[in-house]
Amino acid sequence: MYSHNHNSVFKNLEFITSKFNLYTEIMKTLGISSNCLMKKPLFDALEALSPLTGYVEIMSACGHTLPDFAEAAESFPLRYSVHSPTSDGNIAEPFERLRLASLSVIRESAEAADALGAETLVIHPGFCLEAERFSASEAALHRSITDLGAMQEEFSVRFVMENLGSWDCCHFRFPSLLPHIRECGLGFCLDVGHANLNQALAGFLLEKPEHVHLHDNHGRWDEHAACGSGEIDFSAVMRLDAVGIIECMEFDAVLASLEFLKRF
Repeated sequence: MYSHNHNSVFKNLEFITSKFNLYTEIMKTLGISSNCLMKKPLFDALEALSPLTGYVEIMSACGHTLPDFAEAAESFPLRYSVHSPTSDGNIAEPFERLRLASLSVIRESAEAADALGAETLVIHPGFCLEAERFSASEAALHRSITDLGAMQEEFSVRFVMENLGSWDCCHFRFPSLLPHIRECGLGFCLDVGHANLNQALAGFLLEKPEHVHLHDNHGRWDEHAACGSGEIDFSAVMRLDAVGIIECMEFDAVLASLEFLKRF
């Protein structure tokens, strides 16, 4: 969404774009998530982001859902990753039929990502809202990780699992799940904001993520704010040999993040 003062921000757009090649030398790639423009149709979002980056991560939800709006993505000469739906399913659901249905949603996302030529599919590890079922939910998640490892073999897109935030219902808040993720052949998406909420960023940085979500917060709630506006130290993050995706809630915050990250 654009703020009321977007005209003042856009006057710096040419400068930011001209410096972008310098930013992309920091990580393998520095891209932007369509998450910042979810109120816009996917075509309009990509039109706004393409002057800033050659790499966009499509948040598959609402008017950006794939494969429904794949034609819009095909209209741009961009590299892509895809974030699978976050609210349509739960791969840590102990009820087996629901768990398998959740995996089918991911399969649909993988098919769409593969058809688009996307490089990466980001997957959330699920949740459990009932404390007494948490162990069963954790076991279901491990089954899903095994199943996703097998599913990945059917596609050319790389599956990466993202660490979640600080709510007690969330799985994969700390690095302890990574051995099974790696064992099954899946990659790791480090969400630096989520890690900061759990005071786990230092530990996660040691785990060599292939994909990184970049946004900031003050350690209390998941703001998805501009990089540099919170308490996260990005100096170590930007040294990672990984694809970095700016995943802010607001378009203005993306522009501010690009300006901030150039110093690294």
